[in-house]
Amino acid sequence: MGGMKNSILNLLAAGIVSAGIAILSPGYAACCNGSCTAPKPCGGAYGNWGLKLPYPEMNAGHLILEKGKDGKPSALLLWRWGSPEPANVTAIDATSFTIQRNFSKPKGKENDKAAWRALCVKGTVKGNALDATCCTVDGNGKVVGKEEKVCGKRNPPVGPAPDFAKAVYGAPINLLAGTIDDFALMEKNKLNGWTLKDGVLSNRIERDKNGKSTHKNGNLRTKRADFFDFNLKYEVRVLPGCNSGVYLRGIYEIQVRDSYGMPVDKHNMAAYYGRVTPKVAAEKPANEWQTVNVTLYKRHLTVVLNGVTIIDKAPVVGITGGAMTADEFVPGPLYIQGDHSDADFRNMVLTPIVK
Repeated sequence: MGGMKNSILNLLAAGIVSAGIAILSPGYAACCNGSCTAPKPCGGAYGNWGLKLPYPEMNAGHLILEKGKDGKPSALLLWRWGSPEPANVTAIDATSFTIQRNFSKPKGKENDKAAWRALCVKGTVKGNALDATCCTVDGNGKVVGKEEKVCGKRNPPVGPAPDFAKAVYGAPINLLAGTIDDFALMEKNKLNGWTLKDGVLSNRIERDKNGKSTHKNGNLRTKRADFFDFNLKYEVRVLPGCNSGVYLRGIYEIQVRDSYGMPVDKHNMAAYYGRVTPKVAAEKPANEWQTVNVTLYKRHLTVVLNGVTIIDKAPVVGITGGAMTADEFVPGPLYIQGDHSDADFRNMVLTPIVK
């Protein structure tokens, strides 16, 4: 009962039902000419949408439809994996839209439109629900393959940054104090390269003869899945060429990467992957233990890397590639990406925010 109570408190703390939340999302402000007030969404096709894609697993997507300062519509689309990418809005009105990604043009066939490929999504809005279809089209506009169904739900606007100092914390949970049995491999058909020994959680992947990942290893998640808002501290040893990630609530990736010496980028170490570029570079070289301190609170995120604040109360505008679900308003587990490369973790402590 206590866990359920805390989950309810966390949902309230997320600001989903709080009145008087100011609107920060450009899309909502644009579609209402800045006149609407939260928590009631603006309606229409513009907004922030969580998508369920036509795949049996890892089927989470995300779409932001908004107007720019020039009044022209724009779209930012996350399709299952990777980063959100701009898409072209080819049609939009109060109840429907059509968006299309840029064409991929195979090498040697740059002038052959029949060989081009692009993802096209057509949606119809009914209040806060979205019914859509997706298909692949060639450069002549011909549908290649079959159309698939996509459904979506409008997310409430993100409120203003909360006062993190007012967060009320529960008891800390040492996630690595037990055994590997406290975790589960997410894919039954994948290799398990994970071990937990002397408080260090390690992943070692299968590699081909050239030393590259075969991508046959699986991701690891906590069996506990009742986490919502919290502070998470951990140390990570990034091995040379490392590319991994820690997914908060199973949906927001905090990047793990050997990016020492690189210019700041939204795909670098401890970034809110593909969404927010760190303010400064604070990485250490590969093979050194690095400290990460993340706070997720009322749809805002602060990240401290090696004692330096690299993300400060950034709005959490959407899931990241590889998310377990598109629903951002339910508790979930932590999961760690395991198919790309080796990595080590220790001193991983999660402290729930209960109010």
